Amino acid sequence: MRTPATTNTPATDTRPTTSTPAMTHAQTPPWRLPDRVPVTGGEAATGVFGEGPAVVLVHGTPASSYLWRNAVPVLARHHTVYVWDLLGFGDSRITRDAVPSIARQARTLAELVAHWDLDAPALVGHDIGGGIVLRAHLLEGVRASRLALLDAAVLGPWNTPFTEHQQRHAEAYRTMPAPVFDDLVAARLRTACHRPMSETTAAAYRAPWAGDEGRRRWLDQVCAVSFEDTREVVARLGEVTAPTLVLWGAEDQWLPPATGDRLAAAIPGAERATIPGAGHFLAEDRPGETGEALVEFFGRTAG
Repeated sequence: MRTPATTNTPATDTRPTTSTPAMTHAQTPPWRLPDRVPVTGGEAATGVFGEGPAVVLVHGTPASSYLWRNAVPVLARHHTVYVWDLLGFGDSRITRDAVPSIARQARTLAELVAHWDLDAPALVGHDIGGGIVLRAHLLEGVRASRLALLDAAVLGPWNTPFTEHQQRHAEAYRTMPAPVFDDLVAARLRTACHRPMSETTAAAYRAPWAGDEGRRRWLDQVCAVSFEDTREVVARLGEVTAPTLVLWGAEDQWLPPATGDRLAAAIPGAERATIPGAGHFLAEDRPGETGEALVEFFGRTAG
């Protein structure tokens, strides 16, 4: 059943504070999405902020909507911003019989767009969120006024060596002592940003993956992520007609900026831009600049 879009603020005074381009990792407000939406594969944690033309933000792995917390206020000054945790990530729940693949997440995005009663929102995808957004648009029939692909996992091969090793030796990781696995997660997350995270911020990124249940969720999503889910998308990139921005962190250690160049070249008329001083988690490193780049692109293309 479709319901009108509403403007929400997170419970218990966890509204994201106003971001500025100079915001650092240490300035980290609390964050929790207030709403829960039943979907085919489970229950999605969602939130809606601001007023104006609709923008839907889709995070990647191994993050959650927490990635967007400091960019949301910048966007919400001009847009209604719809945010959600992928199934199996953050506060979203995935059923035991569902697989948190890119294909599953794309179907969930289509369900959420229908639930929010959106016609053709701007879609923003980071990391595998880029593949999710494009698959939802090209294969699931989700109309989009504009597309923004941030450090996006679309053109293969895009799995990092660490991800490929986990996929080949999943049982070893699943049976690893929890403290050892936690250390691996912490080390991995340290390479996501160009600037060091504060301990508070790093702990927030680690929290969903802690303990036996967190480790299970981590390995489930690692083993579910495959270039096969974006292969059909890549074959149809030439069909994209929505104005598209390909935005990359200049210091991305996971997907080099040259990948962004190739992606922009594959999409008709796509614009290519870079955020200096940002790693793969560019909205963490440079939330103000990331938000402003999106606002400027959406405003200009809408005009």
